Amino acid sequence: MPARLLVVHHTPSPAVQEILESVLAGTRAEGIEGVEVDVHPALSATASDLLAADGLLLGTPANIGYMSGALKHFFDTIYYPTLEAKHGLPYGYWVHGNNDTEGASRAIESIGGALGWVRSASPLLVTGQVDKAVREAAFELGGTLAATLMS
Repeated sequence: MPARLLVVHHTPSPAVQEILESVLAGTRAEGIEGVEVDVHPALSATASDLLAADGLLLGTPANIGYMSGALKHFFDTIYYPTLEAKHGLPYGYWVHGNNDTEGASRAIESIGGALGWVRSASPLLVTGQVDKAVREAAFELGGTLAATLMS
């Protein structure tokens, strides 16, 4: 049975969509085997999706110094139903902001820590334009999480 990598994202802008596409390309990189990728917008991802996952990637824009309301809704939805069930879950995330990503990053780290998740890759924190270096880093993030789940 393949490992399942859940990707939960909120992509309201072309920049965040471009990062998502690069992350997903990384999950399909050469040499990645035995990993099924399950992609859900943050507003439709459920506790059942998380409970079925072996790893997690989160993506959000930074809105007014915080993660998007959609990603916050995901956390509100899954927090208590999965609080004890997913300790040790490997996760990673990306945040895109026009000028600041620290508040969103701090919130994701805090919630992930409270849930007992283990950050398995450095976060991708992007301000401004998405360029080749950002696309490469996003590809690496997706590949790293997928490789973490390989048997």
